[in-house]
Amino acid sequence: MQQVRHLLCVSIDLESYAGMRRLVNGYDNVSVSVGVHPNEHVSEEPSVEKLVTLAKDEKVVAVGETGLDYYRSSGSLDWQRERFRRHIRAAKLVSKPLIVHSREAREDTIKLLKDERAGEVGGVFHCFTEDWETARRVLDFGFFISFSGIVTFRSAQSIQDVAKKIPEDRFLIETDSPYLAPIPFRGKLNYPFYVRHVAQCIADLRGVSLERVADLSSDNFYRLFSTARA
Repeated sequence: MQQVRHLLCVSIDLESYAGMRRLVNGYDNVSVSVGVHPNEHVSEEPSVEKLVTLAKDEKVVAVGETGLDYYRSSGSLDWQRERFRRHIRAAKLVSKPLIVHSREAREDTIKLLKDERAGEVGGVFHCFTEDWETARRVLDFGFFISFSGIVTFRSAQSIQDVAKKIPEDRFLIETDSPYLAPIPFRGKLNYPFYVRHVAQCIADLRGVSLERVADLSSDNFYRLFSTARA
């Protein structure tokens, strides 16, 4: 039976980051990222210098979650785009990959990544919900794609198409817990160990074994997040 061997706790704000960092201290098989989610409203915007200082921690393997989200935010979103730029610049200064969130902001997300030359550090589009054409552009830019429990939903045919076509050295799997529980737990609280169901779905779509998907996604994880301890 395949087991979860490593966890990545993803930061969404800096106010709770310190507590998360203390919580995982001492666990070699748990890594963290540092960043502010595009939807988070904060009292003070994270500076490049602040992000760099935190990201130099050996426990930090990536910068993010960062990106653009036009679904939950409205009005002038220059502040969101500027926040994204600062995260990209910080990632380049510490040579660590980005964890990118993009929702209804596909064109601007890719444009900003290109403008800021984010391909120098790479990263992953997490919880991917786009079609193959978008996936191809992301892959051409050198980024990975990560599939969440959404890929198991019967309505997610375009995402399943991406899961079938994506090169075996460019995909990751995730739970995005506590949200987006995969079938058969859809609508319930999500847990990291449910990632097995995501892996099984992708294995079925690709016509390979669960063990093959587990091995590939693990190898890809350690290749992308190269400072994580195996």
